[in-house]
Amino acid sequence: MLPISIASLLPSDLSRATLIGRIWRDGPCVVAVRGGEVIDITAVAPTVSALLEHDDALGVARHAAGHSLGTVEELLEQAMQAPAGQPLLLAPCDLQAVKACGVTFAVSLLERVIEEQAGGNAERAASLRAALQQTLGSDLSALKPGSEAAQRLKQQLQERGAWSQYMEVGIGPDAEVFTKGQPLSSVGCGAQVGLLPASAWNNPEPEIVLAVNSRGEVQGATLGNDVNLRDIEGRSALLLGKAKDNNGSCAIGPFIRLFDEHFTIDTVREAEVSLLIEGADDGFVLEGASFMREISRDPLDLVRQTAGQYHQYPDGFMLFLGTMFSPVKDRGAPGGGFTHHLGDRVTIASPALGALVNEVQHCDAIAPWTFGVRALYASLAKRGLI
Repeated sequence: MLPISIASLLPSDLSRATLIGRIWRDGPCVVAVRGGEVIDITAVAPTVSALLEHDDALGVARHAAGHSLGTVEELLEQAMQAPAGQPLLLAPCDLQAVKACGVTFAVSLLERVIEEQAGGNAERAASLRAALQQTLGSDLSALKPGSEAAQRLKQQLQERGAWSQYMEVGIGPDAEVFTKGQPLSSVGCGAQVGLLPASAWNNPEPEIVLAVNSRGEVQGATLGNDVNLRDIEGRSALLLGKAKDNNGSCAIGPFIRLFDEHFTIDTVREAEVSLLIEGADDGFVLEGASFMREISRDPLDLVRQTAGQYHQYPDGFMLFLGTMFSPVKDRGAPGGGFTHHLGDRVTIASPALGALVNEVQHCDAIAPWTFGVRALYASLAKRGLI
């Protein structure tokens, strides 16, 4: 593996970006990055959740008084060298619920159906993929979910015995939104992500993640890895929690970029998200890119389907928008498809957001999650911040 370029972890237009995040000093601290300088603003905003609730969150991040910690490049250099169990750079969210949308791209819809029909057996994936592409005979990416055309396709597929619960959320009116992880359970850039040892078919899911406050207002965006266990979810969709929510199975970061005159929801709609997987033990390399313009549901529609008069989030939420990546490049035997090896390095990047880098290990071999909400408030109280 080549050394990680610190500059690549940051937005390409860093000088005009306003970033917020969390680091560990004498406890979790909220920082703002202004023109490349890191400012500890915990005394003004003790949690990221509280900052995003402010009527002028951008103004607070840009102007609140705080303690300078040097350049963001220096911080990231230290963070990437920190011991695995003692991270310096934390996930840039805290009290927010961590929610995720599934099957929001046509390609990922196809792969979810394959998982279901394969019953979690990776060896059946290639033949099922070919058969499904012939059966569907339609460009699903051209369908608007919930439209009359989507309903007609549903009826046709039902008549042919080819309908799936994943198609229901892929092209039906209602999006799939699930809980990815608990508040404070996400890991940040440079941390290890975890796989269940029982899983033999798994992959990263590179996504853009929106930062939304309790009023349903999208305040900014970041990058995320919705680590996925294909064999476990493929056995039964009712095992989604076991497949998705494990120690270290959710990575977010490195920072939240706040919306401003240079970075908006339209930037997200047009974003390119790249994925790089580098094997530590076999020299395997997988590269790819996806484009948010190919998403089947608008990001703001996904926000509206997550929160509203029927479902509130008083501390806000982080929302994974879904991925079009389910890596299928063979790793090993022909037709065996892709699965992680321990020690893989996963890099998820987008020019306006930088890059999220994590190493893959088993979830029982990485540092356990022990710092929850009670510990956070005890720490803030001890420091006289609440």
